[in-house]
Amino acid sequence: MSYLELSGLQKRYRDSVAVDDVSLSVEQGEAVALLGPSGCGKTTTLRMLAGLVDPDRGAIHLDGTEITRLPAHRRNMGYVFQSYALFPHLSVARNVGFGLEERGVNKAEIARQVTEALALVRLAGLDGRRPRELSGGQQQRVALARALVIRPAVLLLDESLSNLDAKLRDTMRHEIRSIQRSLGITTLFVTHDQVEALTMCDRIAVMNRGRIAQIGSPEDIYERPATRFVAEFVGRANALPATRNAEGHAVLWGQALPVKAPASGEFDLFVRPQRMRIVPVSEPVADGMARVTGRVLRSVFVGDHVEVLLEGAGGQLTIETQSGSAALPEGAEVAVIWQARDTLSFARETP
Repeated sequence: MSYLELSGLQKRYRDSVAVDDVSLSVEQGEAVALLGPSGCGKTTTLRMLAGLVDPDRGAIHLDGTEITRLPAHRRNMGYVFQSYALFPHLSVARNVGFGLEERGVNKAEIARQVTEALALVRLAGLDGRRPRELSGGQQQRVALARALVIRPAVLLLDESLSNLDAKLRDTMRHEIRSIQRSLGITTLFVTHDQVEALTMCDRIAVMNRGRIAQIGSPEDIYERPATRFVAEFVGRANALPATRNAEGHAVLWGQALPVKAPASGEFDLFVRPQRMRIVPVSEPVADGMARVTGRVLRSVFVGDHVEVLLEGAGGQLTIETQSGSAALPEGAEVAVIWQARDTLSFARETP
């Protein structure tokens, strides 16, 4: 049995199933993200783990002991809420030391541990301030220090970066990951942001409609999505309606590709925009490459890349090219090529 085991968890709210038969194994010291859209059940799963919500069915084991019905205060878990939930009338030191006070730790030991925790999150010297005197990033660090100071068996982060601006989010992603690794603390991180999941965790559990759609390493989830939902949700991808020819190859925009088509049923091809490359129509196609032709609808500068929207005989697709590459005029006829092995196929969804 793994250090942390979630087995067949289910939670209903009236006629709605929030979490449906979720099972997950987490090794000690591992960081795992619960990634998915709003309403997919990820926060409810985290709250069941924390003891804030009782599951209707299933079990939770921590280090070999079942904790399914154990009260939250006896689970030894540190929880960082989306809103941080700091006490506005208490100083930073009192906020961080609150959990230790509740556990009856003496004042001298609380002061020592609070000092260590604040140094860990780079807030040394700010112990006397109130939350309102801190920036958003500093408040987030206080909440993290409060969760870590009790030396929890598991650290739970619930959308804890969503209130920060983009630049600060990027900084905090790396800081939290560094702290998690240095402490070797088992961590579950709830997020709807795929970049956070891909950069902060050892594995990702992608959730959809109360269930786990796929569990794997960041590379597995991105490069080898197991379902259409995962392919669409993680990263950007062109979903291109295709057909099959008599030889069993996929046909896109009237052009046969060196891509094997599913044996039956309607299907779409999925290709990442950054895996595609624009070339002159006259350029011959090499072995192992897929190719279609179309007309440029527009090019949009997006900082580190340019998004090119192309229209062909069967629809549209987006290509991401490097910034600084030659501008493409609207209406230009071009070819798009990509490695055939970068093509995925999934059954077409019916409306």
